[in-house]
Amino acid sequence: MSLYRWILTGLFLAAALAPLSTGLSPHFSARAQIQQTEAVDDPEPAIDPEADGSDDLVIADRLRGIFREIEGLQEVVVAVDSGVVRLSGPIADNASADRAEAIAERVSGVVTVETRFERDLSVGKNVEPVVDRFGSSLQNFLSALPLIGVALLSALCIGLLGHFLASRMCFWKRVTPNIFLAELIAGFVRILFIMVGIFVGLDILNATALIGAVLGGAGVIGLAVGFALRDTVDNYMSSIMLSVRQPFRANDHVRIGEQEGRVVRLTSRATILMTLDGNHLRIPNATVFKAEILNFTRNPQRRFSFILGVDADDDPAAAIETGLRAINGQSFVLDDPEATAEIREVGDSNILIAFHGWIDQRDSDFNKARGAAIRVTKNALEETGFALPEPIYRLRFDNGPPQLQGLTGALATTGGREEKPVRAPAKEAFDVSPEDHVEKLVDSERSGEGASDLLDDQQPVE
Repeated sequence: MSLYRWILTGLFLAAALAPLSTGLSPHFSARAQIQQTEAVDDPEPAIDPEADGSDDLVIADRLRGIFREIEGLQEVVVAVDSGVVRLSGPIADNASADRAEAIAERVSGVVTVETRFERDLSVGKNVEPVVDRFGSSLQNFLSALPLIGVALLSALCIGLLGHFLASRMCFWKRVTPNIFLAELIAGFVRILFIMVGIFVGLDILNATALIGAVLGGAGVIGLAVGFALRDTVDNYMSSIMLSVRQPFRANDHVRIGEQEGRVVRLTSRATILMTLDGNHLRIPNATVFKAEILNFTRNPQRRFSFILGVDADDDPAAAIETGLRAINGQSFVLDDPEATAEIREVGDSNILIAFHGWIDQRDSDFNKARGAAIRVTKNALEETGFALPEPIYRLRFDNGPPQLQGLTGALATTGGREEKPVRAPAKEAFDVSPEDHVEKLVDSERSGEGASDLLDDQQPVE
């Protein structure tokens, strides 16, 4: 309820200031009206050459009568000679002196005004107006208390209505894609009703002018805060987009940028991964939203690849046939799509052949299957007489001793390789069952209560 306490405090202060600016005091209203009338710029009157002394008496009597009716100007001494008005006597402040001079200038027949006021420093003359104004303001505030009560009650009722509507989370969850958006809309509704309540309360107090000042200040503050917290705002908006787009499911094996693991949950601030080493990894949602996401779980069929080399003197076509026969002989390799191979590169002493095969990740572990395929292919090539190449260096000795020249010919001779007997590749059994330890860790953690998750299995995966 701290928010409502702040609302009540703001309305109380607004109500206290409202009488000073909304015309609840007749005394201050009359004074403001006089000042507004005096502020009108009249054209300077022309000097009458036929004016006589009787006109000076009329001007003096007129000014004395006006000053007697204005608080703070009762003791002003007025002297008029040939249309020149001289004002003197004690006066409380410069504002009163300027006011008396402005009044005198507006009287018909006045040529110019000279002031010779003396500042009245008496305590009574200077303190008494302040006390009177304070007492008048207090009296106006006390008289406005019933109206303030109505304004507070109206604002409180509207705010409680908004709180009631925002608390209906079951409804917001049904009309929004996920709980994150439901909480966001509920919070927006609560704030909206609070603002409406404040506006209605100030409107009842006839102090709506304060709303413009408050909104203007809030706009400047919001702009400054937006620049200061732009990274936080970016992360917040990315969380909204990820919660709507749903790029992955819980326990999916993904690679986000350079990070790889299984998805534990998606929160309003970060995406939690369980790495393949069993460690927790938090990635800010702003990074996840901008990064490349590779989902290994989305398609259960996955291709493995590896490269093996044979000697440059071997037949690459026979090597490919032998390797594919070994790969296809494994039960974990799918028949459709079938395994393939191609010559990747021909070097000085070897031929590199790339082999590819497909597995079903629901039945086989990718790394185990790839390792088993490499093993059976290598063994099959060696058992059928293909030599896996070793580094070969040719040495040449020019203008050297005769014994070294003879050695050069011997070293350069490739000679005939030792032929190995050709045998059919043996079938081997491998354990390629899926590795599910990390998956079980994720399931165990997700089964715990109290952790929010924005991933929803009912929403489509983008």
